[in-house]
Amino acid sequence: MGDFAPSMVKHCQLGYVKLLLGASLLLMRMYLGRASRLVSTVVVALFLTGCATDKAPRPALSRPFNFASDTFSYSNQLHWEYRFDDVTGKTTTYNRNPPPDYALHCFVVARSARQFLNHARFDAGLALVSDDDYRHLVRKVVSRSARSVSPEDCKVLIPGFANLRELSEAKPELLKEECGGAWQSYFQRGHWRMIFPFTRRQRQRTAEELVEEVRANDTALVHVVTFPQLSINHAMLVFDAQDAGQEIRFCAYDPNNPLEPATLLFKKADATFEFPRNYYFIGGRVNVYEVFRGWLY
Repeated sequence: MGDFAPSMVKHCQLGYVKLLLGASLLLMRMYLGRASRLVSTVVVALFLTGCATDKAPRPALSRPFNFASDTFSYSNQLHWEYRFDDVTGKTTTYNRNPPPDYALHCFVVARSARQFLNHARFDAGLALVSDDDYRHLVRKVVSRSARSVSPEDCKVLIPGFANLRELSEAKPELLKEECGGAWQSYFQRGHWRMIFPFTRRQRQRTAEELVEEVRANDTALVHVVTFPQLSINHAMLVFDAQDAGQEIRFCAYDPNNPLEPATLLFKKADATFEFPRNYYFIGGRVNVYEVFRGWLY
């Protein structure tokens, strides 16, 4: 994967447009099956309008997401270093040296953090167990649906550590191996959504839904993308929101940066999302939609 051009891969890239379009059509067929032409027309219409399906009710979390304790200690690494030209807006990339050993896992890292929040509980007062036991426990957590929340008494008990951050500091390689491969960032069934228009009404509704979720102690796994440029194609976990008058400032866990939360802005005046400049994105307007929202995601 690292041998592909930066314009194809970036840091978590689906890239090749024909592949994406083909995958989207395949997903349509999978979901439609032998449905009638009328049903097909309805589903395609839903695609074109952003598929505004209602979200199934989820049990409430007992506490909000805590960035310091509910995130991984390691980051999703990038294949390139980025240099930005403020005059032309051009981005130039350079190969990282040494090359990364854990890249293209942004979706996996964000999804896994959500799964640990929803399905795991930690007890630092219990004795440590073997690596084989920890592998088994991690597999149990990430095998559960990222759409659901386990009741407290049914959560997977992780002994010997107080939280996910501590576990990932002690067992980084084990977690990297068990949480999922980079292919899961590519083959996520909600990726079809990026190729369709994002209307003002849809953007407004997305912002309102994100606010509702984080105020209910929930988290939202979002896809942040520019299409077809794909100057950014990234997954983050939104966990807080602050109304700042003319904009809403969303706080998010960016798998590329475990040191501090990222900020995702929603501009009320024109109902647009913006992602500020950082070390891998020049900054600017982006499209945002929530993964795991509705049956087509």
